[in-house]
Order: sequence, then C-alpha cells, then structure tokens
Amino acid sequence: VIAHVDHGKSTLTDSLVARAGIIAAADAGDKRATDTRQDEQDRCITIKSTGVSLFFEVADEMKSHVPAPSDPDRGFYINLVDSPGHVDFSSEVTAALRITDGALVVVDSVSGVSVQTETVLRQSLQERVKPVLMVNKLDRVILELQAELEDTYQNFVKILENVNVIIATYMDEVCGDLQVYPDQGTVAFGSGLQSWGFTLTHFAKLYAEKFKATPEKLIKKFWGDHFFNNKTGKWSKQQDDGYVRGFSKFVLEPIFRMFKLIMEENVEKYTKLINTIGIKLTNDEKALTGKPLVKTVMRKWLSASDALLEMIVVHLPSPAAAQKYRVDALYEGPLDDAAANAIRDCNKEGPLMLYVSKMIPTPDNARFIAFGRVFAGTIRTGMKARIMGPNYIPGEKKDLHVKNIQRTLIMMGARTEAVDDIPCGNTVGIVGIDSYIVKTGTITDLEDAHNIKVMKYSVSPVVQVSVAPKNPSDLPKLVEGLKRLSKSDPIVKCFCSESGEHIVAGAGELHLEICLKDLAEDFMKGIPIIQGNPVVSFRETVTAESDRMCLSKSPNKHNRLYMKAQPLGSEFCDEVDEGTISATGEVKTRGRHIADTYEWDINHARKIWCFGPDTTGANVMVDVTTAVQYLQEIKDHVVSAFQWASKEGPLCEEPMRGNRFDLYDVTLHADAIHRGGGQIMPTARRCMMACMLTGEPTLLEPVFLVNITAPENALGGIYSTMTRLRGHVIAEDNRPGTPIYNLQAYLPVLESFGFVSKLREATSGQAFPQCVFDHWDEMSGDALDSDDKLGSLVTSVRKRKGLAVDVPSLDKYMDKL
Repeated sequence: VIAHVDHGKSTLTDSLVARAGIIAAADAGDKRATDTRQDEQDRCITIKSTGVSLFFEVADEMKSHVPAPSDPDRGFYINLVDSPGHVDFSSEVTAALRITDGALVVVDSVSGVSVQTETVLRQSLQERVKPVLMVNKLDRVILELQAELEDTYQNFVKILENVNVIIATYMDEVCGDLQVYPDQGTVAFGSGLQSWGFTLTHFAKLYAEKFKATPEKLIKKFWGDHFFNNKTGKWSKQQDDGYVRGFSKFVLEPIFRMFKLIMEENVEKYTKLINTIGIKLTNDEKALTGKPLVKTVMRKWLSASDALLEMIVVHLPSPAAAQKYRVDALYEGPLDDAAANAIRDCNKEGPLMLYVSKMIPTPDNARFIAFGRVFAGTIRTGMKARIMGPNYIPGEKKDLHVKNIQRTLIMMGARTEAVDDIPCGNTVGIVGIDSYIVKTGTITDLEDAHNIKVMKYSVSPVVQVSVAPKNPSDLPKLVEGLKRLSKSDPIVKCFCSESGEHIVAGAGELHLEICLKDLAEDFMKGIPIIQGNPVVSFRETVTAESDRMCLSKSPNKHNRLYMKAQPLGSEFCDEVDEGTISATGEVKTRGRHIADTYEWDINHARKIWCFGPDTTGANVMVDVTTAVQYLQEIKDHVVSAFQWASKEGPLCEEPMRGNRFDLYDVTLHADAIHRGGGQIMPTARRCMMACMLTGEPTLLEPVFLVNITAPENALGGIYSTMTRLRGHVIAEDNRPGTPIYNLQAYLPVLESFGFVSKLREATSGQAFPQCVFDHWDEMSGDALDSDDKLGSLVTSVRKRKGLAVDVPSLDKYMDKL
C-alpha cells in the first residue's frame, strides 16, 4: 500500500484488516491497526512499514475472472504491507516493495497526485511491482467541496491522467501495459475513513438486469464520453439535450443523493432510499444521524474491503505469475541455474531462496526479527541454511554464515504467529539470525546460489548528528545501541568520525529525530545521551583555474611536480554520480563522450588517471604532460596521493567535488631509489592542495528540494520564511478547482533545521513541507578571509574537527623554484 503522506494508507488498510476479522468492523478507519508503535499513534503518521497476512474468499460471480494459475475455490492468502508516506522514510517503502508483487496506490481525490506519489510509483515500477489505484477521501469531495457531478468526474479524469503518465514514463516493457483504467476494474473509488468504496464492476452488475445487458458491455458505458437519455432510454456519444453522462447518472448520483438526504436529516426520504437498496439496519443504527449514519449505511451498501480485495485478487499477479518477469531484476547470478529456475517457477520443492529486506525489533527490543519474503523453496523451523550478506561472493567464505533457523513466524501487525514452515511466495519473519545480518541479506540452502540483488534507495543520508553518552562509562552501551539502531532502519548510517565522535546520519530532520528517539528509549534503555548540533557535510571545490603553475619539491629536493587545478562543472559531476561517466567504463568510449560533451582535448580525456575520492567520486586526475621520463613509475604514488587529497581538502578537510587536477610537468631523479613512494606521495598531495588554494576555492553545500502544499492565504508566510532562510521558490502552481497551491523551492540543508516548525508558525500550521536532497550548490563569499561569512563557516568547521583555526597558508604547500 503506497501513497503520498496523509492520503489515507493506514486508514484504508484498516477496512481490509477488519474484513479478515482481526478488528471490529465498526472501528475500521479510526483504529489504524497497522500503526503499531506508540509514537505512530501519537503523531498520526506511519514510520515503519508493517506486515499483515489476511485470508479472503472471493464471491462466486467473480471466480471466473481470476487469472489462470490461481484456484478461485480455495480462497486467497494475501500478504499486505502498510508503508509510510513521508519522504524521510522512503527507504521503508523500497524495503516493502521488494517483498511484494502488487501495489495499491492511494491518491487523495482533493489534493490529487503529489510529489511523493510519483516517487513511490517510480520505485514500485523499477521493482516491477504492478499497481492498482484507489481514489480516496470521496466523503470530503461530497461534504466539504460540495462538488457538482460533472466536476467530480473531470477531477477523477485528471487524477487518472497524472497517474497513467507517471506509469507510462517509468514502465518496464517486460510486464506489459500497467496503466490503470476504471472500465477495466483497476481503479476503485471510495473513502477509507468511512470504509466504503466501489469499482465500476460493482455498479455494472447492479444495473445489468435493468438494462438486460452483460456487465462486461455495461461497464464500458460507465466511464468516458457515454451519455444516457432518461426519456428515450438510449445511449449517445455526444452530450445533447436531455443526455446525462453515464458515470454521473448511474454511479455518482445515488451516492451523492444518499449523502445529501442524510445530512439534511430528511428522515422519510432516506429511510425509503435505504430500503430500496436493501440494507438492513438494527434499531440502534436507525437512531444515528449525520456522519455516523452515513458511515454505517455506506459501509453496509458499498463495502471498501470487497472492492479492494476483488481488485487485488483479480488484477494483481499471484507470486507464480509475478516471479516469471521479476526474476532477472531480482537475481544476481546466471538466469538459468537451479536457484533462478526455482524463483521463476515459484517452486516450493526447489532450493530455498529468501530475501531479508529489513529487521524488526521485538517488542522488548532485545532481539530482532528478520522480515523478508520466500522467493523459492520452503523455509522450515530448525533447518540449516546459508546466511549471505550483501558482500558475499560465491565460492568464498566472506560474509557467509551457516546456521540453524530457530523459528519462522507469520507477521500480523503488532502480533506474530509461530508456524512450522512457510512456502514460497509469502512474507516471513525469522527469529535467531539477527546476529548474522546487518540490514539485508539472502538466505538459501543451495551451495552455489548467488545473492538476490541489493535494493537501491531513492534518498541518501545527508543530515548528521553527533551523539555522546552523558557518563563516559556508558560508552560501550552507546556503541551497542548504535549497532542496533543501524540494524533497525534500512538507511540510517552510524560511524565514527576522525575526531572520535559517534555520528548518526539520516535522510532528513524528521527521520533523524525518530532514530535518536529510538536510540535513547529503546536501544539504550533510558541511559542519558547528549546530542550535538546537527552537522551538514560540505564539499570543497575550485571556481576558477589556478592563477599560477604550482610547484612542489620532494623532501630530498630531487623531484619536482608542476600542476594546476580547474573546475569540472556541475553537469560533469552529475554524470559521474549517475554513472554515465564511470571509473570502470571503457577508456576510449569514455574519452570520446567527454571530448564531445565537455569540449576537452581528446588526448587529455583519454588520459584520466583516476577518479576520487574512493576511486568513484566526482574529481579527476588528468595527465597533460608530454614526453616525460619515468612517468609511469610514479603514477601509482600520484594516484594514491590524489585519493588522499580528494578525501580531505585544504579548507576544512571535507571531501572534494568537481575538481580536475592537471599534471603538467615532472622532473625526476634518475635513480629509482630517490623517487619512491615516500618522496612522491606527500609531494603530490602538497601540490594538489596548493592548486586548490590558488584556484579561488569555495565550499559546496547540499540543497534540499522542498515541496510545499498550502492554501492561498498562507503563501505570504511561505515566501517570507524562504527568503529569511536563503531559500528561493522556483515554481508555484495552483490545482484547478481548489484553493490549494503546490510550491517547489530550494532550501540549503544548513538552514533546514527547525524549518518545518518555522514554516508552521509563519502560516499558522497550514503549510505542509517535504524535503528531499537535490543537489550541491556553490556558496558565495571568500573562503580564505575569516571575516567573511563563508570564511567564518570554514573556521567553525575547523574548530569542530579540532584542526588549527586558520586555513594553512599557500607557502606551506607551494615551493619556490
């Protein structure tokens, strides 16, 4: 179940859980049974994705529509995962999508397709998960907007167009056409809060006898430009006098009329209407008025769970069907070995292949349950299995444990049910392997099986906070707590910085807040910890070519290196990040591409020695020398010096980005012993530092793309908050027919702490922001002048890292001839 934040995923999931008899039907919509944690209930947001398994039997008349490999008479077993909508937790969504085959996309009919809807849809299509659509919050359209029938129809059409455009853009050819259409039964309409909903097939069946037509023919008339004339009883393609659109007349009108009569408290009319439809009310229920009565009547008349389950069972693929086209996106090894064939056929007799997508802490936070999905074979309690981490290479012992599975569980929201074995196609919780898996992993019993591919997340951890225990004696407990924290969340990073601090990095402010709360309360058992200020990681870069040739001599004064630095440009860096230009690519094609796109000299483009930091970053070392003796011998030393320099630049030891270092000339000693690594490496590094300092160095700061949804009267507050925080609005569009605006803005991560609360203050809580990391931006000012704003920032970063306060002067790095 995926959607934008606050579009009603958990509320909608409730009606499905109620259908399975786990909670009372009258509670559905208010209970949010899949929000299992206390802070999820308090904040009214979902933080962790939660799995529930449901059993469902399909109605007799639908049995003929169920696709082939499933047997409609045996009932259906549905593994449902409710996922969060906040962009900070989109890693949870990725983890949930990997272990499911179909996605129920929920869209709010008032605010339409939003940013996060697009993000999660894109993620699901990349995982080859088939979507069906639910248009939610219809009760708001009827009661709050008081919309006309035709406007409501046009609004639906617009939402469907937006969704289908996104699907068509990111669709994989292998899966066939995944777009959703109401007249094919892949779109449902309704309200999760009042737990009613319908698909057009429901109404087609209702009216089939009256029109003496088959439901299949009739459903086509209920969507699109088909108009009905009540007097003549004829259909037409044009809207002439006396003709009404089929969808408005036969589907929306009865619903709108029911709402209107009950809300106007017109007792005799609505009692008559209720009896016409054939709904039985108890005496208690007859005494209700207003919204509670609407909810009761609508729930009994058009049950949301029936509409959704029918859609899920008929239109979403069973594991047997889905794994045929998902196998090549899932499996790393050859696609014809035993493991791949077992996954493709979803064979429960075959070798076990299981992917663990996340770790869930047990209620007492002592152990972790590994939550994943069986793709092939059967997992049994007590069996021996190979537990392979993400770095495992077949045939080696690294990242591999052979251990027994203690217990297998079925996840039921907050509860778990222990079972003996679970066959392929189902989600599973496993106890007793938490000490061997960090975040994700593959479990198999086949010797030569490869890993299942690692998931790709759409967000990256850019916001960091340092943590320390209040009493130094609690340090071991903090380290243990951090280990557990990094297990419990798919994306959070915990590491030690060079200055010895423990750093927690997350995707955004909300994400960090939740992680630190978990750390303090659950994993540290209330031991007090001190949180440092949030830290933003910068990048160092040059903005112009070095103003002079930089020369460095080796410690024994026998070797000289001449270099210059120049900026690469942001497009080049982006291509390196995306992998279009990669360190491992074929040299000639890469050189050709760079020479054509960025107008480099073709000889230079082919002589890129390496990328850095970590051999993959967006900095390059280029050899522009001509006819130099012994150059190849010192290449390795220069390269390792470049990796060292690009990891810690001269300004404040932050990583570099977007720098190109050109090696112009080298004078070396004839004797090999006098030009070893100890002579060349420090020299090359000093030379690069000098190049940086002479090339007008500056810092790059990370920038968030903020998406703000707000009503018209809150715009002033948004603009004033943005300008105060060095942000700027880049786009503003109004959703037609509503007073709601969608704004896109850039906001530096440095200023984003407390941004949400400032924005809420300025707009009295009407604006709703979402931040996601977008790009790196140059900061204005002089980095070398400590009176300047940028200079003082550099000084503060150096102080925090415990370095000398002033940026080293140029003569420390550059030598005179």
